[in-house]
Amino acid sequence: QPGRLAPISPLFVALVCLAFCSRLSRMKAASICTNSQTGCHFLSLANLFDRVIHHSARMHGISNDLHSEFELYFLPSKNRVSRNCHTSTILTPNGKENAQRIAREELTEVILKLLLAWRDPLWHFHQNMARHHKFNNLSSNKSLEMSEMVHELRKGVQKVAEKMQMLGIISNSLGTLGSREALLASDSPEWRLMNDYNLLYCFRRDSNKIQNYLKILKCRIVPEHGC
Repeated sequence: QPGRLAPISPLFVALVCLAFCSRLSRMKAASICTNSQTGCHFLSLANLFDRVIHHSARMHGISNDLHSEFELYFLPSKNRVSRNCHTSTILTPNGKENAQRIAREELTEVILKLLLAWRDPLWHFHQNMARHHKFNNLSSNKSLEMSEMVHELRKGVQKVAEKMQMLGIISNSLGTLGSREALLASDSPEWRLMNDYNLLYCFRRDSNKIQNYLKILKCRIVPEHGC
C-alpha cells in the first residue's frame, strides 16, 4: 500500500551485519598495544620499532622540506645563521659507535628527552609560520603536521619502552624527563626570523639523531629483524 515501507530482506540485514563486523574487526586489529589487553591486537617489539622508525623517517623528511622552503622564501644567504640549539644541554652520543656503546636505558631516555624538548618549540613555530604571508598553506600545514608527529612519536617510543620493560630488556628506572623552553622571543622581526630558521636547522639535525638512535636501538635488541 502507498506510504508503507517495504519489508527489509533478511539477506540485506545479514550483509550489513557482515560488513559492519568486518570493519570493526579491522579497527580492532589496527590498535597498538604493548600487552594482551582485551580487544587489542598484539604487536611484537620488532613491529613497534618498525612503526616508530617509519614515523621518525617521515618526520625527518618533513623537517628537510620545510628547511629548504624556509631558505627559499626568507634566507637566500646562510651567512647570518646561528647554530645554537636549545637542545645542546641534552647529552647525545656522537656517532654510531658511541650510540652502540651506551646502555639501552640511556639511549631510550635520550630519544624521549629530545622528543619532549621539541614539543613546545614546534607548536610556537607553527603559529609563527601561520603569520607569514609568503609561506603557503601547504608549508604551514607541514609545520603543524611536524608538531603533531613529535607528540605521536613520543607516545610510540614510550610504548616501545614499556614493551622493553615488560620483557625485561631494560629496567624500569628511566629518569624523569624535564621539558625545555622554546627559544627566547625578541621584539625584532629579524631576530625572530633567525630563531625560526635556526629552530628548523636544529630540529632537522635532532630528528635525524632520533631516527638513527631508534634504528641502532632496534638492531641492538632485535637484530634478526631487518638489521
